[in-house]
Amino acid sequence: MMGDKKFLSKVFIAMVLAAVLVVAGCSSSDNASGDSDSGDGVTVDIFQFKVEFKEQFEELVAKYQEENPDVTINVQTVGGGNDYAASIKSQMSSGDEPDIFNVGGPTDIEEYRDYLSDLSDTAAAEAALEGTLNSVTEGDQILGLPYSQEGYGLIYNKAILEQAGINPDELTTFEALEEAVATLDSQKEDLGLEAVFALPAKELWVMGNHLANAYIAPEFENDITAAYEAETINFEYGDQMKRMLDLQSSYSVQPVLSLDYSQQVEQLFAQGKVAIIQQGNWIYPTLEQMDPEFAENNIGMIPMPVEGLEGHLPVGVPQYWVVNKNSSEEVQQAAKDFLDWMYTSDAGKEMVLNDFKFIPAYEGYDTAQISDPLSQVVYSYSEEGKTIGWTFMATPVGWNEDVLGVNMQRYLNGDIEWQEVLDTAKQEWEKSRQ
Repeated sequence: MMGDKKFLSKVFIAMVLAAVLVVAGCSSSDNASGDSDSGDGVTVDIFQFKVEFKEQFEELVAKYQEENPDVTINVQTVGGGNDYAASIKSQMSSGDEPDIFNVGGPTDIEEYRDYLSDLSDTAAAEAALEGTLNSVTEGDQILGLPYSQEGYGLIYNKAILEQAGINPDELTTFEALEEAVATLDSQKEDLGLEAVFALPAKELWVMGNHLANAYIAPEFENDITAAYEAETINFEYGDQMKRMLDLQSSYSVQPVLSLDYSQQVEQLFAQGKVAIIQQGNWIYPTLEQMDPEFAENNIGMIPMPVEGLEGHLPVGVPQYWVVNKNSSEEVQQAAKDFLDWMYTSDAGKEMVLNDFKFIPAYEGYDTAQISDPLSQVVYSYSEEGKTIGWTFMATPVGWNEDVLGVNMQRYLNGDIEWQEVLDTAKQEWEKSRQ
């Protein structure tokens, strides 16, 4: 009996050990399929801001996953401006940190420095055009990879201006633009216009970032580093900034403070209800989806007039991709591989150029394929060196929108005088730089 008991005990122990090994094996297998650090596959979470190419970007991701079945990429897109800035902060503080996200330049680099992996060993960094990495380079480290080049100005409806007898190429001075706007306004019923402009003053970035930049960058000689290091701002072009804001507001669909980006682009400009809007080449995919013929044949873009820089268009890198160095080494490498593929592989370059409608910030592209008219304008100004820098990427954190943009809204609402807009902005700049 004693021997039988020993035999049964051994059998029982063996069964228990087998069960433990099976459970451990299942657990290990389950972990492999769901853990981004496992050997069976890797998951990369992307948190990006550019809503204009959301669908096209997701198509590119799907293509990459087809070619790389061991990689799963999750994309979350949050609208630009304040929405993204607030969302990425919330994302980081929640502990649910993305593996790839976006920064705008030196100010964001400073804020997120502890999260940023060195990308200097990537093929994309090697291929980046001269100057496009300046604002994300620290010593021998490259902390971001440029999305693209973009430019903005006054986008106009060719047919409407032609019908009104206006040549957009002649609108190089504020006085010429002002006269043309008055002409359009006097004919707006015959032209089928609700107004000449659609100023989306609800959008802080349109005024605080883009409009303001055209009149702030020249003060710093278009140098993003000079703006980043400046202890104060004097608004040397502040009167011109006011004139441009007043012109758009006075001749805009009203009320401007409740007008947003979507209404401006989709409901008003795309429908021929306004003749001119202040926007950039990034609106082309939206216009093309709504009316391909209109987008391809009936839109153009000219600079906002700046005295001394007539015929210069603001051109810059809108955002940079960064990789979170808190992610595992495997995930960081997978993130770098994806970004390299997007910008340097034949399949990636094809989609970047023709699906995203990006103006490349990298060498090795057939720029003759740039098809949309707005991107052609931007590339032409960039190629000729007739550009204004994007110094709003280097202003104090939140300053453009939360200080300057908000006070522009208050000015348009009649709550404060223009001088208070400038004085407050100057004070807040100096306070933040102390």
